[in-house]
Amino acid sequence: MSALILSATLADVGLEPGSIPSEWLLSGQPETRSKLLGRTHDRLAYIMLWECGAVSYKWHYSNDEAYIVLSGEGFMTDEKGVEHRFGPGDVAFFPAGTRATWRHPDHFRKVAVLKDSVWPPLAFGLKAWTKVFRKLGFAAKSVFLLLVALCSSPFLQ
Repeated sequence: MSALILSATLADVGLEPGSIPSEWLLSGQPETRSKLLGRTHDRLAYIMLWECGAVSYKWHYSNDEAYIVLSGEGFMTDEKGVEHRFGPGDVAFFPAGTRATWRHPDHFRKVAVLKDSVWPPLAFGLKAWTKVFRKLGFAAKSVFLLLVALCSSPFLQ
């Protein structure tokens, strides 16, 4: 059976209050509103609806983030001092570790997909492991069950 498919009408999503950290705030109102819409099974990635009002702030991306702007506009100044404009329909990607300064002259709303970072050697190993098992005809669920069985083996305890 497949997992539950996420479906949301964004106009009807109840947003929860939040704020931009005070030490990052440059000017304007730090209040934000957001809602977690869903997570992947491995809990490494999630999708959010996020919005803010007129504000300027510094931002440090602790996760990889890709988003599409739904409404409003944002002006992002990158680490080289170059300003980029993002408006409705624009798509952006910011790798974890990116630092930027943002300015929103008015309301700004986006849907963002964020992914936690994984130690590169571990990520490579997992990709290789999965690829080998797929070539051998095992499904991902079978690989997971095999790992659980191996980890709970009395030989490893």
